[in-house]
Amino acid sequence: MTGTNHKQTPGLVTLGETLGLLVAHEIGPLALAPSMKLSMGGAESNVAIGVARLGLPATWIGRLGQDPVGDLIERHLLAEGVRCIVHRDSAPTALMFRERRTIGSTNVTYYRQDCAGSHLTPGDLPEGVIENAGLLHVTGITPALGAQPAAAVREAIRRAHAAGVPVSVDLNFRSKLWSAETAAPVFRELITNADIVFAGDDEARIALELPTDDASTPQELAGKLGKFGPREAVVKLGRDGAVALINGALINVPAVPVQAVDSVGAGDAFVAGYLATRMAGQRPEECLRIAAITGAFAVMVPGDWEAFPRPHELNLLNATEDVRR
Repeated sequence: MTGTNHKQTPGLVTLGETLGLLVAHEIGPLALAPSMKLSMGGAESNVAIGVARLGLPATWIGRLGQDPVGDLIERHLLAEGVRCIVHRDSAPTALMFRERRTIGSTNVTYYRQDCAGSHLTPGDLPEGVIENAGLLHVTGITPALGAQPAAAVREAIRRAHAAGVPVSVDLNFRSKLWSAETAAPVFRELITNADIVFAGDDEARIALELPTDDASTPQELAGKLGKFGPREAVVKLGRDGAVALINGALINVPAVPVQAVDSVGAGDAFVAGYLATRMAGQRPEECLRIAAITGAFAVMVPGDWEAFPRPHELNLLNATEDVRR
């Protein structure tokens, strides 16, 4: 296990599965790809990288295989300044393949069944790490991996509540892991135990068990999520920005206009920008503004996390000169 000294400046703590990621260099059928790039990706570790890049402490807890892909993931996270509490498992590290079939469509194939990340247990959460955090962030992906990962999420939330640590939840529905009907009650449980909840409008409808053609506005969806208890309910709308109900006040934030290349990771970047700014003590409007900027950075280059910005880069999208000397 990496990281035996568990005392830290309060920051973000998260847990979940991180996978090796293989992406074809060119657009087209994956079966005909002449070359591929090996990287990594995972909703929780993406958020940890985003928070670390913005200058706040971030810790990721998870399981990796005793294999080169696990080594690559841990090296990347450590290089990004993320504190890793890693348990090496006898099962392999999970993989995902990303195919950009056309400019506007992406398909992801997972090889994660019975892999290391799905073996996460409550016993993998060291005493004192969550209790000393500034914020705990979890997603709806981890409970979909199995009973033990779900128990680890519940234990993390229990410890956070006991220590007075705020809890953030991003629903992050994955249809290849479970059905909407199975996910819905788990999502509601997570929302009920969250101080902050993030959801796409489609994910909010799943949690609320609304039909896919439900005509509720994003503002109404945020209000319905807020009735479960979180003080901050943020509905992410991609290119249409986001709507948030924060302490009873509705706030709209537009997306930052950029030329999108790869939308994967944008939601994680948005969450990272929001949480980092919130932990820095900024107002809700500023949290949402920075979140929109970090989300915009993420879509401008291929990859899950590679384009996430650092603080001195946040104004680059407003730059009027192409070359800075």
